Amino acid sequence: MITQQPYVGRFAPSPTGRLHMGSMVAALASWLDARSQGGTWLLRMEDLDPPREVPGAADDILRTLEAFGLIWDGEVVCQSDRHALYAEALESLKRGGHAFGCVCTRKDLASTAVDGLYPGTCKAGLPDGETPRSWRFDMPKDVQRWEDHGRGPSSVAGDAMGDFVLKRADGHWAYHLAVVVDDADQGVTHVVRGADLWTSTAAHMALQQAMNLQTPEYVHVPLVKNDLGQKLSKQTRAQPVSPRDAADVLAKACQSLGQPIPDVDAPHAMLQEALASWDVSKLRENAVS
Repeated sequence: MITQQPYVGRFAPSPTGRLHMGSMVAALASWLDARSQGGTWLLRMEDLDPPREVPGAADDILRTLEAFGLIWDGEVVCQSDRHALYAEALESLKRGGHAFGCVCTRKDLASTAVDGLYPGTCKAGLPDGETPRSWRFDMPKDVQRWEDHGRGPSSVAGDAMGDFVLKRADGHWAYHLAVVVDDADQGVTHVVRGADLWTSTAAHMALQQAMNLQTPEYVHVPLVKNDLGQKLSKQTRAQPVSPRDAADVLAKACQSLGQPIPDVDAPHAMLQEALASWDVSKLRENAVS
């Protein structure tokens, strides 16, 4: 991947639990891609959903990354400190006619949503006296296309995302708005993340276009799954990785990414060998459409 700007990558975990193998694979891929190009690797804590956060998880994630040798550049950024930026972005979208207020409840949408997508109930405006419960993005219906360096030429229709939420009814900022604002504010040029967010790229690109922001290069890496074929996550009870098993974890992570397994045992030496042999094009061999 060639870019005229200095490479800036990032890893952005949510403090909803300890790092599991799926998160470690994404972190390693992001770190390798950045370091292989002499780039900057930032760490951002996506702590915008207090009800789901686990006390102490953020610090545990940082210590685990350090123990594995995945050291970031600069200060850790926390989304919980950036509410003003998101509010400014929402106002900008409102002024541009890209956002609209919504009064629909989950109960309303349970009976009106089609294939889980917002049906456009409030798109034409709210009745007099009604106050928005949430704010939504008026998602363009055209197809978003990009060259995904982990999956190849990609395209997602706007219809696949629907008019997604920007600010929730409970007052919390939605992921899609926050991640786009943060990537732009931090000058991120390359986003390396799990393939479960591949479809979301259409939403992110549409937001970037609406706010006249640069679109980063995207690299979506294969997901790690359990024996039942489920994506590893807190919901599927994925076990946390342990620095005591660093050699085994790094070997499995390299294998998941389609990279050669380092033939050394010391974690630091494994990282250096993995860095020397990193080939982002091999991700496509493991990609699943």
